[in-house]
Amino acid sequence: MHQKILEILEKDSRISVEQLAVMLGASEEEVAAEIKKMEANRTILGYHTMIDWEKTKRELVTALIEVKVTPQRGIGFDKIAERIYQFPEVTAVYLMSGGFDLTVVVEGKSMKDVALFVSQRLAPMESVLSCATHFVLKKYKEHGFVYGPEEKDQRAAIWL
Repeated sequence: MHQKILEILEKDSRISVEQLAVMLGASEEEVAAEIKKMEANRTILGYHTMIDWEKTKRELVTALIEVKVTPQRGIGFDKIAERIYQFPEVTAVYLMSGGFDLTVVVEGKSMKDVALFVSQRLAPMESVLSCATHFVLKKYKEHGFVYGPEEKDQRAAIWL
């Protein structure tokens, strides 16, 4: 039941405990207890709403920054990542395999804001060797959701 609850909530966090119980063939109390347990042990970290900001007046620029760092003795990349994710502009940090060490996702009001963050706050950090910034030009799909116009029903109408 644990795994199934997570899979359902990941797709729709607004689903009610009552609906989950029906879908899983369990009692509401069992489902609520399981969710509470997963929140307490931080399996469920929070609930997120996907918003298409292009349909609003909010100006937002997203950048993915490739960061090469010198890992610190005894703690590796963790302390560096922790220092980076403390910045409010940073929405995600990932340890990577390949040609660079960390991917840092940053949001700002403009490309200039992101560039200033990189040049004044990220690049000068003691362990950072280099940064390569890539601006997101358009989002097509994120977290399983497709951006853009509503999908039209492609089924043919049947007249009786």
